[in-house]
Amino acid sequence: MKMTKSIDVFLTDGCGRCSKFATDACSVRIFAAEIEALRGIALSVFEEESIKWGTPCYSYKGKNVAALFSFKDNCGISFFKGPLLADTHQMLVAPSETAQTFRLLRFRNLKQILEKQEEIRSYLFEALEVEKAGLKLQPRPVSEFPVPEELQVQFKASPAFEAAFRALTPGRQKNYLRHFNDAKQSSTRTARIEKYKPFIFKGIGQDEAWKFS
Repeated sequence: MKMTKSIDVFLTDGCGRCSKFATDACSVRIFAAEIEALRGIALSVFEEESIKWGTPCYSYKGKNVAALFSFKDNCGISFFKGPLLADTHQMLVAPSETAQTFRLLRFRNLKQILEKQEEIRSYLFEALEVEKAGLKLQPRPVSEFPVPEELQVQFKASPAFEAAFRALTPGRQKNYLRHFNDAKQSSTRTARIEKYKPFIFKGIGQDEAWKFS
């Protein structure tokens, strides 16, 4: 599949990232009215709209600020520098417990969006002002990322493995911890650790491993 590169194609057929593209099972079609409403609100704030990663993205001088998204049971707006927003209306959610950047506004139906459209617009304006001000996210130190129990067990069983993990750059360590922690099942966390253990010993990051598979 190829990701959509046209706003019009996105609105009618979806992002192009899965086999549901151009079918009635596509979440973009399921949430068509909701996405249209969200897009209208976004365009009342932003002048720059383009397709990135198969979805409408809103920018300021080429810098990504927000993007639309749709999943099987919800849709909404994702903010690239979400943690910098004040979240005055307590509507933002993190996509995962370890997420450092994105924050989401999630909706399940059009009624929710119409009732909260002024609040949504205020988040978009704030995100735009954050980008205009040139504010940057400060990366969290590795020490703030929880080490899953399954990884601790592996460290105790193999001090060499722990040493190899600690020798990784902070960014690589955080990516691995995020990937392991995002798994809901213990068995999945263990499987992920086993899968990437050879790469960790070689000093290769989680997002680089595909090059060596």
